[in-house]
Amino acid sequence: MSVVALERVSPESQGLPSGAVLAWLDALAAEGLELHGFMMLRSGQVLAEGHWAPYTPDRRHHLYSLSKAFAAVGVGLLVHEGRVRLDDRVVDLFPDALPPVMGGHLRAMRVEDLLTMRTGHAADVSDALIAAGEGDWAAAFLAQPPEFAPGTHFAYNSAASFMLSALVQRVTGEVLLDYLRPRLLDPLGIQGGRWASNPRGVNLGGWGLHLRTEDVARFGQLLLNRGEWQGQALLPAWWVDAASCAQVPPGTAPGDEHSDWAQGYGYQLWRCRHGAYRADGAFGQFCVVMPEQDMVLAVTAGVGDMQRVLDHTWTHLLGGVQDAPLLPGAEAEALRLRCADLMLDVPEILDPPPLRDVQAHFTFDPNDEGWEAATLTVTGERGMLALDVQAPNTVCFTLNACEEQTLDTWGTTVALTVRAGWQKDGTLALTLLLIEEGARWDVHWAAPDGLLTVCLRAPHHGEGRVLTAQASTLRT
Repeated sequence: MSVVALERVSPESQGLPSGAVLAWLDALAAEGLELHGFMMLRSGQVLAEGHWAPYTPDRRHHLYSLSKAFAAVGVGLLVHEGRVRLDDRVVDLFPDALPPVMGGHLRAMRVEDLLTMRTGHAADVSDALIAAGEGDWAAAFLAQPPEFAPGTHFAYNSAASFMLSALVQRVTGEVLLDYLRPRLLDPLGIQGGRWASNPRGVNLGGWGLHLRTEDVARFGQLLLNRGEWQGQALLPAWWVDAASCAQVPPGTAPGDEHSDWAQGYGYQLWRCRHGAYRADGAFGQFCVVMPEQDMVLAVTAGVGDMQRVLDHTWTHLLGGVQDAPLLPGAEAEALRLRCADLMLDVPEILDPPPLRDVQAHFTFDPNDEGWEAATLTVTGERGMLALDVQAPNTVCFTLNACEEQTLDTWGTTVALTVRAGWQKDGTLALTLLLIEEGARWDVHWAAPDGLLTVCLRAPHHGEGRVLTAQASTLRT
């Protein structure tokens, strides 16, 4: 199937000053908010876009909980096809996965309660699913008794999103991603996506979907158009309306009144301030739909403070947009050059290096990650970092270059991009980008005999967790 390209136009042609986009980029950079890619649309046209090297437009990115919006759409299509109803009881749809004893709250749980995160559980029960391992995750979910009557209590619950995926697979016989391809993804021009699955082959639903930044933008435009794409109705308008309104009233989600997490929750979509709504995922994956401005913003990122990304969006983008086209000025060319030259903050290069050849072995201080030891070797322009972590890994690198390889971690193999260089203070710095996961490990060695430090920035490790290792042997 041929993919129709999105039209590229100047921001001014759609009433947005290029200076507003530059101010948005400046504000994000000033706070160290690490974006990997973005795309802005108005009236279905691309106003601005960019990727921070080594991220590229064709790189697929883990969307984390933004995946939930696609899981909800899968159920919405089932409802539209008449194969499932919103008020169907969950226990009736999974009769072979029921616990021996069922309370009234579990019996009362409906499909719509899964969509709105009002299953009755007091907290997320995803740990019970992970603990089930190769067992039946649907059974593990149903074995967790809800403390409240379904429909009365909101608790953000990725396990409920997994159940949406399990429901689609149970009803259709297809994994969620395969079910969505001909109905949603192919018509949108979204190709090559992948969705991680549990050991029994069920797409995770609440996380694990990998798509390009532009794919997220296309999905957002579909929502903005109330389910229509290039003259074809891919989703019923009533479903988009129901999914994007506050099914969970404002104030029941965490945060104060000024938080974009306290404006209400729909079907796996969050309401925002300023009449907007969004799908989002850990570390700053965003699909922000702004109906009043006819705009969509897609972001893939590795940030810790997601609220600040939205704050700057409201201040600079919504604050600058106008109804009529504007005359282009010098800032238009400045924005074009800025977007073409975006790059992550990576180690600078010092030539010649302070130590040409070195080998050092390190022992990590006790830590919760289970990291024990590392060996660092540099010979000329080539180097190697051997890590004794969850699975032994050898990371190869070339000074002053990006190198692509893989890393075994979190029970799977992930894509890795490495950049390394000597610093002016004599430190050897390596940036390990788990590039499709939006995660980053920063490694610094205070040569010749100082500490090795590793800063883990990923949802799996928490924001900025630092591990340290002592040099036990050294050869230069």
